[in-house]
Amino acid sequence: MIKRLLIAAAALVWLGGLVVVGTAYLVGLKQASAWPPEPAAQPAEEKNAAKAERAVQQLEKRMAGLLPRGTYIVIDTAANRLFLKEGAKVVREAVVSCGSGVVLEEPGGKKRTWVFDTPRGEFAVKSKITNPYWVKPDWAFIEEGETVPKAMEDRIEAGTLGDYALGFGQGYFIHGTLYTRLLGRNVTHGCVRVGDEDLKAVFKAVPVGAKIYIY
Repeated sequence: MIKRLLIAAAALVWLGGLVVVGTAYLVGLKQASAWPPEPAAQPAEEKNAAKAERAVQQLEKRMAGLLPRGTYIVIDTAANRLFLKEGAKVVREAVVSCGSGVVLEEPGGKKRTWVFDTPRGEFAVKSKITNPYWVKPDWAFIEEGETVPKAMEDRIEAGTLGDYALGFGQGYFIHGTLYTRLLGRNVTHGCVRVGDEDLKAVFKAVPVGAKIYIY
């Protein structure tokens, strides 16, 4: 009886071993059929970040295409800075003086009003003048409490605008100044005053038609 029990136990152990081996074989076969493993799903955050990065690159490319060609001028009226630029590169930076924002009202019956702001927007160099003279407008006399003259020759004043002037329309100029100590401050009647060396460099660098961006 004991002999029969020992034989039965040995048979059970042998069958158990076959089951373990068979199971391991089936698991290995399944893993082999799935090779190579599928890549893990990319998290949504990574996909969104990659999409945003592509959008930024496309936007930067479009903005680069919008940059003016050649040499141009950018003026920051709040910081009183002029930038001479070629594409995205700053060639020269200058301290300037822009409009004061002061409002002048004419006394008497006419009651004309002038606001001494530097205009903002996109402009272009319309004229380049060496040794310019100033044809003083009515407000220049009214501001000083003087009578507005009738003769044109009484309006002409030399030496006030420096050695060079760049006109960009409606009587506005980028020009020199006698008041270099005031550069960096908003003190002008709308024109942009520049120091001698910087003005000379800008005048030589930009042709008629060059863009001017003022903000």
